Amino acid sequence: MKIYKKTIEFESTTQIEFIDVTDRIQEIVEGSGVREGQVLVFSQHTTMGITINHNENMLIQDFMRMLYKIIPVEEQYSHDLFELKSNKSGRSDGRSNGHSHCKSIILGNSEVIPIEKGKLMTSDMQSIFAVEFDGARKRNVLIQVMGM
Repeated sequence: MKIYKKTIEFESTTQIEFIDVTDRIQEIVEGSGVREGQVLVFSQHTTMGITINHNENMLIQDFMRMLYKIIPVEEQYSHDLFELKSNKSGRSDGRSNGHSHCKSIILGNSEVIPIEKGKLMTSDMQSIFAVEFDGARKRNVLIQVMGM
């Protein structure tokens, strides 16, 4: 079995943003030489998710509205009480982003997609999204292709 790994890098521009990475993932699959197997798409960020759905503007607006409604930004999140937290790690960037972490845990941070004949087995209506919940930020997504 062959394992091939690449990283996609990009910069988000808004607080919540659906970034279609399907074509970039397909290019990585083709470059891997794997014809039969699967690809793991993994976010290495705790305020970002990975999902598969239809890339249609009005539907993406519906997704964003739903996320804001289920997990509102203006809610009080314990994570945001920086002045009460002891920050021994020194890793906080000072953002009040408890809502972003909560959105991420609902969506999840990875997807696995089958590969057949060197192509992603997504339908014509499916796109793979990196979903930003805490933008604007520089981000990366790990792509691991496995197979033969």
